[in-house]
Amino acid sequence: MPRQRDVGAQRELLSNAVWQVLAEAGLPGLTLRAVAERAGCTTGLVLHAFPTKKALLLHARDLLYERTAIRADAAEAAAASPSDALTAVLGCAADLTQGHQEESRVWVGFLAAALADDDLAERHRAANHSFLARVRRLIAACRPEWTDDRLDLTTKTLVALVEGLNVLAAADPQAYPARLQENALAKALHDIVSEG
Repeated sequence: MPRQRDVGAQRELLSNAVWQVLAEAGLPGLTLRAVAERAGCTTGLVLHAFPTKKALLLHARDLLYERTAIRADAAEAAAASPSDALTAVLGCAADLTQGHQEESRVWVGFLAAALADDDLAERHRAANHSFLARVRRLIAACRPEWTDDRLDLTTKTLVALVEGLNVLAAADPQAYPARLQENALAKALHDIVSEG
């Protein structure tokens, strides 16, 4: 009797290979052949799961969204107050002492590809809008008296700070170490939560 293949295990193997190749080699290095080599399989098996480079990128972006959402949900649930939740969620999103440099590199690689592809750009916008909504909700819990315009501006400013730090740290971690990122985020949050 022929051995049954474990489709779930193969998908997990390929998923990890896609992630590692994009994190280590960036967008130019993300090829079907590189994923196959990393997974120790044939390009045919990779093609079966991910028929195009776009499919590889979409999968990597979905993995990134799942990982960061799980971490943000846990940070928010463990927080004792709205300001603690905001601080924890943004701290999880930034590449601080948790060492999420791989995630930053995957995000940068996906974003670079999204600049030239409407489908990828739409996937990026959907994930970004979800993050913006979470941060806005947390800021509103800290500052219920703020106007919608002020909440929107503050939300986008904080998200831009965190994402900008991620991009810069991914390319130059020595110039943007965790301590610098922590200080920048703490200052931005202090200005928000202590303002009267």
